Amino acid sequence: MIMLKKNKTFDEKGERLESIKKAHSQKSSKFTTRMEDYLEVISELVELKGYATPSDISNFMDVSPPSVTKMLRRLDEEGYIEYTKYYGLKLNPKGKSIASEIRQKHSDLLEFFEIIGVDSSIANKDVEGMEHHLNPKTLKQLRKFITLLKSRPDLLALFN
Repeated sequence: MIMLKKNKTFDEKGERLESIKKAHSQKSSKFTTRMEDYLEVISELVELKGYATPSDISNFMDVSPPSVTKMLRRLDEEGYIEYTKYYGLKLNPKGKSIASEIRQKHSDLLEFFEIIGVDSSIANKDVEGMEHHLNPKTLKQLRKFITLLKSRPDLLALFN
């Protein structure tokens, strides 16, 4: 009987390894989480100021101006932004769509963590890494769960 437990544990670990392998092999494009970060920052800056500049992005993300320029060229070449050297830039519809998805994921995750009592400074740090990796189906279920929790104050009280 102990042998079965060990095999089961080994099988479970093997399944876990396979799921990790699948998750990492499903990169369908050259799009990266770093690119998503840039689109999210550009979106926030445009909302705040009406445009974003490379120096704004450099300062906000604490990266070198050449790194920003390199990424902006890449985002421009792949059709996510409208970028003219020495002028402000904006997201095109494709870039806006991705930035909007990331911002929604961020918002939903943040709301979930706040509901379950995670301090906002911790929640913000955790969410920043997670928002890029959620499957839309997972996010849909998370939204349903948030709605359920908000509709049931008795359940919410369990987290306080």
